[in-house]
Amino acid sequence: MKEREFWQLLEEVLGRSYGRSLARDQVLTALDDMTVVEALAAGVEPRVVWNVLCDQLQVPDSKRWGKDHNAPPLPAK
Repeated sequence: MKEREFWQLLEEVLGRSYGRSLARDQVLTALDDMTVVEALAAGVEPRVVWNVLCDQLQVPDSKRWGKDHNAPPLPAK
């Protein structure tokens, strides 16, 4: 997942205003208490950030990837 795709999915699943607000304000405990914006700036893979955010917000898998999206592959380690 590219960062551009992350932002598109965030807006689709959570709504533009709410999603952008969460990205700035929601602390992600699984990512050393960084926000979404901080985690992406620190180089954390967008797919990892997305999964952590969805897990923390308890977004079910059925809604996590939006209407017409398939889950992107895990990043190579």
